[in-house]
Amino acid sequence: MSITATASNISASGSTLCAPNSTHSEIDAHTLSPNLSRAELRKQVRLARRSLPLEVQTQASLAASQRMLEKLLAMKAQHVALYLTHDGELATTPLIEALWQLGIHTYLPRLHPFTAGQLLFLHYHADSPMQPNQYGILEPKLDVRRVMPIERLDVVVTPLVAFDIRGNRMGMGGGYYDRTLANLQDNRQPLPMGYAHDCQQVPNLPCEHWDVPLPVIITPSRVWTF
Repeated sequence: MSITATASNISASGSTLCAPNSTHSEIDAHTLSPNLSRAELRKQVRLARRSLPLEVQTQASLAASQRMLEKLLAMKAQHVALYLTHDGELATTPLIEALWQLGIHTYLPRLHPFTAGQLLFLHYHADSPMQPNQYGILEPKLDVRRVMPIERLDVVVTPLVAFDIRGNRMGMGGGYYDRTLANLQDNRQPLPMGYAHDCQQVPNLPCEHWDVPLPVIITPSRVWTF
């Protein structure tokens, strides 16, 4: 199956994307000081992924969506957790809509209402009631009937701010996905997969002990496996 999407659909998601063949496809290693703090590195990469024009954003979104779809179909995945685009992240709308058309169940994270720092995953469809969380990110309204135990998911597609060539991941700093992924280290399911612009690749990430590397990261230009 090939993904098709209109520019208006992608624009509505609020994303900013990097093209697969753009000259900005990777942050220049010479512009990044090895002494950058995590906060400054996070700031620079977020700026890079918001800096390209709409037509470039659209191309990148469709290219990455197609690569992710092919990977999920090859895995025969039936239960896939994703996220809604925020702050210039690679658009997920084309991918989510393609999965719906194929009858593949999709899920979105929401902040756990009782356990700080943890995520729940709820079934997501076109009519799911949504609400903004404390960070201004839309998430499903809590309904225990729609909660999916994480061990029953096939794939968790994770947002990220930056990644390096060893699969190390830097998130927004809240640690929600790191805690979620850490709980999966001894299990084969679900498979965590990163989803990012090419311009979010950096030569080397300063890592902390709680950072969990990803076995697969998909960008508009390639599928990284580690």
